[in-house]
Amino acid sequence: MLQYWTSEFWRLAVLVIAALILGALAGYPFAAVALVLLAYIFWQMYRQWTLARWLRNPEASAIPDAGGRWGEIFHDLYQWRRRMETREQTLGSLLTRFEDAATALPDAVVVLTANDDIEWFNPAATRLLGLRSRQDVGQPVGNLVRHPDFIAQVNAPQPAAPIQIESPRNENITLNIRIVPYGSGRRLLVARDISRMQHLEQVRRDFVANISHELRTPLTVLTGFLETMADSDEVGLDPWRESLRSMQDQAARMRNLVVDLLFLARIESAARTGSWEPVSVPAMLAAIREDALALSGDEHHQIDLDVDETLWLRGNDAELRSAFSNLVVNAVRYTPAGGHIQVRWYADEGGARFSVKDDGIGISREHIARLTERFYRVDTARSRESGGTGLGLAIVKHVLRRHDAELEIDSVPGQGSTFSCLFPADMVIHHPRKSA
Repeated sequence: MLQYWTSEFWRLAVLVIAALILGALAGYPFAAVALVLLAYIFWQMYRQWTLARWLRNPEASAIPDAGGRWGEIFHDLYQWRRRMETREQTLGSLLTRFEDAATALPDAVVVLTANDDIEWFNPAATRLLGLRSRQDVGQPVGNLVRHPDFIAQVNAPQPAAPIQIESPRNENITLNIRIVPYGSGRRLLVARDISRMQHLEQVRRDFVANISHELRTPLTVLTGFLETMADSDEVGLDPWRESLRSMQDQAARMRNLVVDLLFLARIESAARTGSWEPVSVPAMLAAIREDALALSGDEHHQIDLDVDETLWLRGNDAELRSAFSNLVVNAVRYTPAGGHIQVRWYADEGGARFSVKDDGIGISREHIARLTERFYRVDTARSRESGGTGLGLAIVKHVLRRHDAELEIDSVPGQGSTFSCLFPADMVIHHPRKSA
């Protein structure tokens, strides 16, 4: 590129020198130079006019005939135009494919600008969100979907968790809505109809609750007869004593399973209450420790309690007792005789933390993610021997979810496990310490 500018400079210099020499011979050196410069300027203006005319004609494909620097400019602009046309065709093809794919989706897809104005949406957005193609493009999405949770999600500075709201078009439709960053300064709103999923989940919960409820009566009758037979002094029952004890154990295990199923079904279907009752966690943990010592029995586990007496919670007493008790009982069941279990309740930087640490058998990393699933067992044989129902950690997960808390699990095989419940600050009550 530099050589063209150099040659153009020398070309102009030669013209000026030649005009100066010829003008000097004729007696008009400066007039000759001025004439040459004027001709050069008109020539450059002509080339600019040619360039402007060529640029105004987007269909023109041939490069105007020009030499020197102007030929280079025309050639560079021609190559730039070809690249831009290719890029435009590629982007147009990608945009068409995106719109075709989004149009075919059953989920509502809305493209939002940096100001959360609607830029584009697919037909499903009309069906699920009630958007209209002509009137609503360019409008703030918060003016069209006015649910408080949705407004909060739109205004969140960072991508927020998905929300579930009723469709503004049909109150019988429940939508799961997520807003994520998209492209340069844009955001993508995706709304999915989860009504059928919710219905199936409700059917499952109702089935589990109903079948568990129906099992209670026959189990009660069966347990009663087994107890009567086991307590009887009839000599004819002596050969069956061992079998009766085994049947009583299995009936008790079945009864515990039914109780846990009913409890889990209840907390799953119960609506989140707006106002919790104050719960004395220190007193609750003291009672749970006594129950755990009784369960330990001859295995003589050492169960230490480290509790901040001033920390209470807002919540449901029965649910929290079930969650905490399940974690402590699990520690007793899966810690060898004479093992050490530490139960702590204390404030941390996020709010409050309840933790149960043991030096038991531990859990491999690949199992940790699935521990809160219903009936998931790391060691099936050992779980059955311990008398567990396989629902304890599922109950813990749902109770914590209802209390805006989280469950953390840290475990190393052969070294023990630590289960921690993290409660946010707004659920914690700082209760004054009782005077002695």
